[in-house]
Amino acid sequence: MTSPHTSVALVQMRCGGSTQRNIDSAVERIAAAATQGADVVCLQELFASTYPCQEEDIRRFDDAEPIPGPTSQRIAEAAREHEVVVVGSFFERRAKGLYHNTAVVFERDGSCLGMYRKMHIPDDPNYYEKFYFAPGDLGFRSFQTSAGCIGVCICWDQWFPEAARLTALQGADIIFYPSAIGWSPQEKQEFGETQWSAWETVMRGHAIANGVYVAAVNRVGVEQQIEFWGASFVADPNGQITGRAAHDQEQTLIIPCDFKQVDVVRTHWPFLRDRRIDAYGQLSQRFIDPTADATDARK
Repeated sequence: MTSPHTSVALVQMRCGGSTQRNIDSAVERIAAAATQGADVVCLQELFASTYPCQEEDIRRFDDAEPIPGPTSQRIAEAAREHEVVVVGSFFERRAKGLYHNTAVVFERDGSCLGMYRKMHIPDDPNYYEKFYFAPGDLGFRSFQTSAGCIGVCICWDQWFPEAARLTALQGADIIFYPSAIGWSPQEKQEFGETQWSAWETVMRGHAIANGVYVAAVNRVGVEQQIEFWGASFVADPNGQITGRAAHDQEQTLIIPCDFKQVDVVRTHWPFLRDRRIDAYGQLSQRFIDPTADATDARK
């Protein structure tokens, strides 16, 4: 039977131009986290390389691999060797000309429990992900592991309450968000604090609204035009921050989670019980015309 007490490790790394060094560093940090008692280790988004999407460069497709592939197999071996559940984030080459931003959950024995393909794909300055990634087609998912039921979303997904809700409704005790988010130098002084605060606040809101733990795992360091702001954190089902990494340092944050709190909080704040599932059909619309007849709007 799965213990409700689970220690999660968030690996916040700098990434350089050497894929091999990045992967070696991730594997070393998985080993160190397991030695310190971690049950689940989550790596940051696209940990094997520098963030590829700051420009539209056809050469970056060479970074992609099939799953299973050399990098995912290396992480699977680390999970097996150190007997720890691992969430890894990969640039997936699914077929010729078809690529995804994909997270894989590995069990303690190295077996693959499943994949999540990033559903929300941004297209902003320095985040040109639509050039590289097709939207996910596996839906929102959670995975029953030996360390508890874990859900995985990826970075831009973090701004969408629907993603967190649908993941939580599949039984997740904790939702991991492997991320690559930071400041542009020209905006940091004026907007930096507001941007980072909004990022953390929205995920704390997901924790409260769904009665789950939330763990955001961000990279750190300067890569081209982005200063990744680190600050990886865990929020409990009450939305309280139980641990936060530094903005400017590599760090493996290990945080104990008591998954019994999910039931306790949901019992006292029964948001899932009180949902009006009969009244939410309009959420599937792009926009609701406020002048339309309510009956017509439901069609």
